[in-house]
Amino acid sequence: MVASPDSATQATANGAANDAPLVEVAQRDPHAFAPLYARYFDAVYGYCMSRIGSHDLAEEATSRTFAQALAALPSCRPESFRSWLFAIAHNVVSDQFRRAQPAHSLAAAEELPDPTPSPEEIAVAAEQRRSLHALLAHLPEDQRRVMELRLSGLSGVETAAVLRRSPQAVRSLQFRAVARLRVLLGHDAAQEETSRP
Repeated sequence: MVASPDSATQATANGAANDAPLVEVAQRDPHAFAPLYARYFDAVYGYCMSRIGSHDLAEEATSRTFAQALAALPSCRPESFRSWLFAIAHNVVSDQFRRAQPAHSLAAAEELPDPTPSPEEIAVAAEQRRSLHALLAHLPEDQRRVMELRLSGLSGVETAAVLRRSPQAVRSLQFRAVARLRVLLGHDAAQEETSRP
């Protein structure tokens, strides 16, 4: 089951509160960046994976995100490290999409089988991710970006900083996105009921 944006935010809020001292040390000594890398690797990779959908490309985007973050760390405000890091990830993924030339249609990509053999739990999780991505694909782009960042654990304020929008605009976009997702979920459930014999 996918965590709600609020529970994902709460799970990472404690770590984010302790970022400033780590950032200040890393700004003086780049070797001290390792704890920040360890703290945020999974979240950044998850965000890149949710946007890109390919393990290899998500790993590449994650690597580029941390390389750019390390290079630009002296310009970071320590108290806003997490939103600053996700802004870099957002830009890296956006740049990757701009450079990419799709070889196949999106419909063909949906039919590709998952190449990794997996037990039942992983298969169920993969199906939930596909369902979520399929639903998110029906949202307007600005609503989809808000939901992707919130599902990656960013707060509303951090999401606003990444997307360069006001927190009120992010709340409004999230509200509309959740309302639209509820309609889509109701529509899917109704279709499933009518297709049963």
